[in-house]
Amino acid sequence: MGVTSLLAIACSLVLTARGQSPTFSRTSSGDGRCMYSFTVPSPAEERCSEPGEALRAVRELQRERAAQRGELESMGQRLRLLEGRLGGREDAETGKLRADKADLLRRLQAAEQENARLRDGRCPGHRDSARDSQQLARGGRQDFFNVPSRKRAPSGREASKWNFESTGYQELKSEIITEIPASKLAPQSESGGTSQSPADCGMLEWVGEPVTFQKADSIVGRYGVWMKDPEPVPPHSTEHIWRINTVGTDIRQLYEYQDLDQFMKGHTSKVYLLPEPVESTGATVYRGSLYYQKRKSRTLLRFEMKSETILVRKDLANAGYRGVFPYSWGGYTDIDFAVDELGLWVIYSTSQAYGAIVISKLDPSTLEVEQTWATAIRKRAVANSFIICGVLYTINSYSNQNAVINFAYNTNTNSSKALAIQFENRYRYNSMVDYNPAEKKILAWDNFNMVMYDIKLTKM
Repeated sequence: MGVTSLLAIACSLVLTARGQSPTFSRTSSGDGRCMYSFTVPSPAEERCSEPGEALRAVRELQRERAAQRGELESMGQRLRLLEGRLGGREDAETGKLRADKADLLRRLQAAEQENARLRDGRCPGHRDSARDSQQLARGGRQDFFNVPSRKRAPSGREASKWNFESTGYQELKSEIITEIPASKLAPQSESGGTSQSPADCGMLEWVGEPVTFQKADSIVGRYGVWMKDPEPVPPHSTEHIWRINTVGTDIRQLYEYQDLDQFMKGHTSKVYLLPEPVESTGATVYRGSLYYQKRKSRTLLRFEMKSETILVRKDLANAGYRGVFPYSWGGYTDIDFAVDELGLWVIYSTSQAYGAIVISKLDPSTLEVEQTWATAIRKRAVANSFIICGVLYTINSYSNQNAVINFAYNTNTNSSKALAIQFENRYRYNSMVDYNPAEKKILAWDNFNMVMYDIKLTKM
């Protein structure tokens, strides 16, 4: 009798004496070798369902998960419609929908965990809370929405595999996901670095709490952009403020305020009627001109306020527009102007970049592109961005109150890194974030409220 058979008999006698029922089987491996299996059920395994029952349970969980996903999508659409009608106000129906959505998410996560246990061969009644917590922390929510994880950063050829979700999902996802990692940032520069930064330039280290200066009093002011000119041209000064409410189909009004005091009181000194309508919240003011994107186009416009005329029109080659490559909150934020110590920039994306953020340095007089950098930061995965001293910074969420500035791309060195700088969305719907290099402040428009942040820079 072989050694294997003797060992099996010995183990069988011991286990039978303990009241357990072992099994012994012999199979062929297909290459002439014999394979012996000796199995005894553990107390936990004796409570497991039969294979047929487990398979039915898995299928039932999959059906339940699909139904919950459909219900979640429908609920998100109903919430958006209600918010649009209510203008940001909360009523009983909206509150109930939010509570139902939160409960549905909890049940969906429980179903995901149960399904994972069944796929791993664990009993439905078995609980491993430590392992489940680790799985969720490693990206359970990311798997649900099918977005790239930290370990599979899209870059180079992998970028073509990115899954761009429909615009309708963007607002709902941002409410659910605290942080969507953009990538490990393998930079792909199309040109060399910029010229040396000014002596007072540095890397962003800290952002203070927002200070509210103005609040819109109607639905047309839920989203918008407010601006100060860091290099003004007479008769304007650094005290002047401009504002555009961007809710509407034909946005042409640019409001001017004499100073911060008049801005806080809502007393306009002048209203400009723009020759072409504005698209979204990406406008900026620089050297006496308003720079903005023409509605429903990739055309960049330079509107000189002194003459009240459009001096320059320039198409931004290959740039996505009208919701093709917006920030995660939507709002047709495909093209975003920015100003810093180095001059005028535009932040956008193209099909050639597979939706990754592209940065171009512009000549402010002609709007000609001087240099371009293609990052590996997925534009749809960040809520907004701004530029300080030639460094692009991205924010991970527009609706999470405790958001994070999560990545930086330095055009001066063609390098990038992950960050974790706290950024507060006090009113939980931040649709515009810009930097003012003259005052070294960040301006933002957060759910009807125009706010400003102090910052701290360290030397580069």
